[in-house]
Order: sequence, then C-alpha cells, then structure tokens
Amino acid sequence: MFKTIRGPQGGEINLDGRDVVNMASNNYLGFANDPALVKAAKDAIDEYGVSAGAARHIIGNFLVHNELEKKLAEFKEVEDTCVFSSGLTANTGAIPMIVGKGDEVFSDELNHASIIDGIRLSRAAVRVYRHKDMADLERLLQEPAEGERLIVTDAVFSMDGDLAPIPEIVALGKKYDARVMIDDAHGDGVMGRSGRGTVDHFGVRDGVYVETGSLSKAFGSSGGFVAGPKELIDKIRVQSRSFIFTATPMQPVFAAAALKAIEMLMEDDAPVRKLWDNREYFMGKMSTLGYDLGHTETPVVPVMVGDEALAKEMSEMLYNEGIFAQAIVYPTVAKGKARLRVMISAAHTKKDLDKAVAAFAKVGKEAGVL
Repeated sequence: MFKTIRGPQGGEINLDGRDVVNMASNNYLGFANDPALVKAAKDAIDEYGVSAGAARHIIGNFLVHNELEKKLAEFKEVEDTCVFSSGLTANTGAIPMIVGKGDEVFSDELNHASIIDGIRLSRAAVRVYRHKDMADLERLLQEPAEGERLIVTDAVFSMDGDLAPIPEIVALGKKYDARVMIDDAHGDGVMGRSGRGTVDHFGVRDGVYVETGSLSKAFGSSGGFVAGPKELIDKIRVQSRSFIFTATPMQPVFAAAALKAIEMLMEDDAPVRKLWDNREYFMGKMSTLGYDLGHTETPVVPVMVGDEALAKEMSEMLYNEGIFAQAIVYPTVAKGKARLRVMISAAHTKKDLDKAVAAFAKVGKEAGVL
C-alpha cells in the first residue's frame, strides 16, 4: 500500500505519521506550498469555483486559461501554447497531430511512457535508437523514408537525471529533414534562464519544432502543455483527442497557480539558483561518501544500488532514519539497475541535506554498499 502524506509537500513532510526529509518529490522549486501560489489558487476558487464544468471548446474555457497560455508562450519564447490536464495527455495529444500512418518517429530507448503511448496512437512507424547514441540515431535516419520524420526525446531523463544531447539531435534533424520534439517535463523550471527549460539551456530554440512540458513539477501546480508554432497549436485545439475529449480540462485553480509560478520566475530566478546550489552541495557530499551517482547532470540524483531487494530495504532503512528516498526497480528501470532516486528541491535547507547525507552514510555502511 502507498505511504500517505499528511499535509503539504515541502522539504520536510509527515509521511505515515513520521516527520521525514522529503527526497522524492518533483517539487523542484518548492512552489507546491508557496504562499503566493496558495493565495493565487484561493483567489481563483473565489472567482471561478472549483471545477471547469465542461470541455474548453464547449463552455469550460476560462479567462485564466487564456492568460496562462499567453504568459507561458512568452516565458518559453514560442508563438503559442496549449495547456492540458496532464503531461501524459499533452504527449498523447500532440504527437498524433504531427505524424501519422506512413510517417516515422525516432525515439530514444529511455523515453517516458507518455511519449511511447503518443507514438502508438499516431500509428506512425517507430525507430528506437540507443540511449543518447547519436551514431545510432544517424544510422536510422540514413535509411530511406517517404513520409514525415519526427525525432522525439526527453530532455531530462527522469530516472537517471542525464540530459539528451539536444544540439546534436537538432543538427541531425536539419541534416535529414526531421522535425524535433522535446519533452521537458523535468527541465522546465530547472534548466535554462529563469527555468525556461533545456532547449533554452542549449540555445537551440530555433531548431526545435515543439516542446511538451509539465506544470505539476517545478511549477508547483497541475497539468501539462504543448509549446510551439501557432499553426500546430491551433490544430491541437480543434483536433487533438486527449484535449477535446478530456471531459473537464485543467481546473481554473491550477491554471491560476501555474500562472503565478511563471510570473514569479520571470521576475526573480532565486528559486532556480537555490535549487542548483542545493544540488551541488548534496552531490559533493554524496560523492565524498563514495556512492555511485550514475551520470546525472540535474537535480535528479540516482543513488545506484543494483539489487532490487537491497534498494527497497535501504529505502525503508532511510525512512527509519527520517529520510524518504524512493526505491526505483524493474520494470521502471532495467533489471540490475535498481536505485534510490533522490530529488533535490529549493525547499530543502542545508540542515535537511546534511541530515540526508548522514543517513545515507549510516545506511550505506549497514547495507554493505559503502
């Protein structure tokens, strides 16, 4: 049975009645319980009520939805955006609008399940390339094709914390006439200027056709979005099945909270800087202990264990020490690649991080990992 959180997300939480340091949340910037977002949400409830009440193309489109999409497009520096009820529906809704039967999609082997589902729904042929292997991707792109081509990848891989080689992907897309799609669910609010994302981080906005992202991670709200050319976004609004047939869309309360988060980041990037300061502090301490932290380049820090039973045992041992870090095992990751996935947040204090490092030191020795 799932462990149950009592109270809001934060650097510390009450989990099943125990106060623990939270090392498992996607709440990268600490916005999930930020007073400004809470106030924006409360104000939205007073103004709009709780539910959207209908699909957006019927009578469920609120002023705050329009404001969010306009501000999000400004933040992402694209022509337009369309918000969805989740990141999953954004991917499953967008991909079939770009490719279809007779077309080809080139997909990293570690792409998120929502990308895989979107490709399946598109009925396009799929060519899977080895993780971040640009030689393998180019080999596949060299094969003859008649239809449209789309290269799609996660920007930040959520189980390993590594980055896709987006500049190289963009270059191959140009060379072989393939559009590029980036899912930046774990990069938005984290990477780039003021958290504008991984595409911004690499400075290749002009080479990326479309991005999808999440409003439920760094932005502290709920929902997903597609960001790209107006022609595509207009098509999505009238044809995308996961957009049209989601009976009730993103609730106005979530749109208001996400809008506030974006406005705050555009005014001050301090939360992003705090996140990265915490990440570097924690990485330095854990590396000194001798843990294998994989190939992470982001605030997603995999503490590699290998054995699945041991990873689960260590997670419980850490919980007993006042730290919660989720064990990730097969089939989420490959067999023999079990790990404790640590998620760093701007909400963590140095005291939180020191407590976590001390617990990892103790548990690692007791488990025979260190």
